[in-house]
Amino acid sequence: MAAQFGRRLRKGATTTAVAAVAVAALSASGGPGATLATGSGDQQSTGTTPSPDDTAATGNSPYYTDLPPLNTPNKPGTATDLPVTGSAESGIPASILAAYKKAEQTVAGSDAACRLPWQLLAAIGKVESGQARGGRVDANGTTFSPILGPVLDGRGFAMIKDTDNGAYDGDATHDRAVGPMQFIPSTWATWGQDGNGDGRKDPNNIYDAALAAGRYLCAGSRDLSIATDLDRAVLSYNHSDAYLRTVRSWFDYYKRGTHEIPDGTGVVPPGLGGGTDPSPDPSTPGASPSPTPPPSSKPKPPKPGGSTPTSPKPTPPTPPPSQTVARVENAGTGALTATAGGAFAERIKVRATNKLGGSLAKASVTFTIAGDTDATFAGGKKTVALLTGADGTVTAPVLQAGEKTGQFTVRAVATGRSLPAVTYTATVTARQADAIARTDDTALTAAPGAEFTDTVEVKATYKGAVVAGVAVTATMITNAAEPVENDKGPYFKDADGKTIRTLTDLRTDADGILKLPKIYADDTAGTYKLRLTAQGGATVVIELKVEAPETPAA
Repeated sequence: MAAQFGRRLRKGATTTAVAAVAVAALSASGGPGATLATGSGDQQSTGTTPSPDDTAATGNSPYYTDLPPLNTPNKPGTATDLPVTGSAESGIPASILAAYKKAEQTVAGSDAACRLPWQLLAAIGKVESGQARGGRVDANGTTFSPILGPVLDGRGFAMIKDTDNGAYDGDATHDRAVGPMQFIPSTWATWGQDGNGDGRKDPNNIYDAALAAGRYLCAGSRDLSIATDLDRAVLSYNHSDAYLRTVRSWFDYYKRGTHEIPDGTGVVPPGLGGGTDPSPDPSTPGASPSPTPPPSSKPKPPKPGGSTPTSPKPTPPTPPPSQTVARVENAGTGALTATAGGAFAERIKVRATNKLGGSLAKASVTFTIAGDTDATFAGGKKTVALLTGADGTVTAPVLQAGEKTGQFTVRAVATGRSLPAVTYTATVTARQADAIARTDDTALTAAPGAEFTDTVEVKATYKGAVVAGVAVTATMITNAAEPVENDKGPYFKDADGKTIRTLTDLRTDADGILKLPKIYADDTAGTYKLRLTAQGGATVVIELKVEAPETPAA
């Protein structure tokens, strides 16, 4: 049976440095004129948090606000290789920790500029699922049963109608956050990853979920070494100031040191099988959580070190039609073509419209490159999420063609929403040259049975500029009028030393220069032709002479 989230819990830890800071932060908004809550029900007091909606990775689902343990490590910079020691509460299960570190390495390989720290993934994994229920995963990193958030049906939480036909969350009416990193199905459909290389994208697998979370946090050209970018990334995961402060407290803790513990031995939050939640589960039909005790009851203070259940806050009203993305459409993008290794002159531009047909500002649009291609957006990214401007339009970063020629697809979709994508076909053509010529005019001669002393060197250009990487074919021909391969005269040698008179797959270097391999002469004297043809049709014919050296006069 799938474990489900219950109410959000917070454990006091006021005697440690990290916990004290976190408690101070959590209570700072409780003064006059400010109200602090969690998740989608927050009433913001800082002005830094985006307006709550269903575009967050988790759909603003509940999270656990336990604070870091009492014994805080004081070893800055040593969190990577600490020994297996300390309490289970302060440790991270082995498979879970391995998944976070692998995700950090994978993202660094494709998006080094993001500077994703594994400790941030660990902090989010802690508050979202208690590190996958304390590391209850199999050998492949998949949870033994799904971790599901409450039904997002508007009763105490956000209202998000089904987007996956129940494929991930088992609910064909409403969505639920899924897995150890708590992605809602619509977000997983866009950001899901195969982190363990098994050919599947499973939100219940910690390797898949951790990599997806890493790429999601790095969206929009963020640099997570910059505090403001990190805060924006966390808030994009769950639009809550309290959530940000809780994640920040665990992030700071893990950066100061933690340790590995065996899978399955971690502390499990109440509501996930690790304790008793005295309050009814808002996701259970018929349940009616009461935010305050009955008038006749006198509330009892919580026991020291115990957990105090918090009540879900009212969900904000559904945004009016004028503030809801209904469609993403092409905004006049032209043909997308580029030469291999070059930049696409045209940039993809789309417009987001609301349910009334008007342009919608500040709507998040995700651009994704798909297909068998090595093309990327500027900066090396395959996926980029950007916000529309005041006119409802947004332009994708410059597309950079790779070396692979052919067609690929770029999709633009409203981030986190189940809406039709705008699809574009982009074409990468081979590098071309409109001229190719020798770099010198030295006569090329050799004695019968000998080799040519001088090397043939040519330069390829296109509209006067040198062309790097352009393909060239070199063929010994009978004559220029009818360029058939010759069967005598000068020749090349292949890797086995055999005679060949045509070379393919030659390419110019970064300066547009091509130096041919050594040329040999057979025993037949005469004047011969060497024809070089560059991709794009440019040709040059070079004369080669095989003649006996002159005999010195007596």
